[in-house]
Formats: sequence, C-alpha cells, structure tokens
Amino acid sequence: FHNAHLRVIQDILKKHDKIIIAIGSSQHKGTPENPFSFKERKDMVKAALKGAGIRNYKIVAIPDVYNDKKWVALIEKKVKKFDILYTGNPWTIRCFRNYGNKVKRISLIKGISSTIVRNRMRTGKEWRQLVPNEVYEYVKPLINKIYKVL
Repeated sequence: FHNAHLRVIQDILKKHDKIIIAIGSSQHKGTPENPFSFKERKDMVKAALKGAGIRNYKIVAIPDVYNDKKWVALIEKKVKKFDILYTGNPWTIRCFRNYGNKVKRISLIKGISSTIVRNRMRTGKEWRQLVPNEVYEYVKPLINKIYKVL
C-alpha cells in the first residue's frame, strides 16, 4: 500500500460516502509480485487509513480466478453492491465494462507503483518516501525475512 493508493482513496471519498477496497491475488504470498499475505496487506491498509483518519471503508479479499467472467462475478458477489469501480488497470477496466459495470480510470502518480516499491525493498534502495509512515513501520521489521525467502 503506497502513497498513490492513499491519495486515490482520499480522492474517491471526496465524491462517495464509503469505499470498498479489494485486495487482489489474495491467495498468494511469498512471491515476487505478492511478497505479503492477504492479512499483512490488509493490516497495512488499515494502519495507513487509520493514520489518515479514514474510517468509512471495507476491505475484501479477491483471489485470482483466471476466467474474466467468473472473476467479475466473484467480485460482484463479494462486494454485493457498488456504484463505480475505480482502477488503473486496463485489463480490469475491460473486464468490468464488458459485463456492464461503470468503471472510472484512476490517475497514477509518476514514480510510484507497487512494482517500484517492491523492487526498492528487494534491492535495499530507499522506499520509505513512497509509502505512508504506518506502512513503513509495519513492513520494516518484515523486510529481511521476506526478501531472504524470495
């Protein structure tokens, strides 16, 4: 969970009363793309949102299904009702629009992405300024354990 995620959530909450945050690939942990478990990712998000004074949210786990129609249906079932899906992922936009959902593309922040943050963590480069302080404090004690395993 990085600063761009936090900014997007803050922007969405200027337009909506509450937000549902979907954590994808929730069944994975200990991989280069998903070094943290769903619980760890959820705890990071909760800590960052608490630090930002955000309380009107729900977090749901979304596992990979590898079938667009079934994946969209799974999310619709888990989330129940949503007005707009916000994402920066072109594939997610296509999937949800193809099945009749309203989707809005989020603006990305140049120089901040989950891939950049993970790569900096893995290689020992500075990453603290890319994440909320609560995330940094949560992850800092885990870094050596996680990246020795990978």
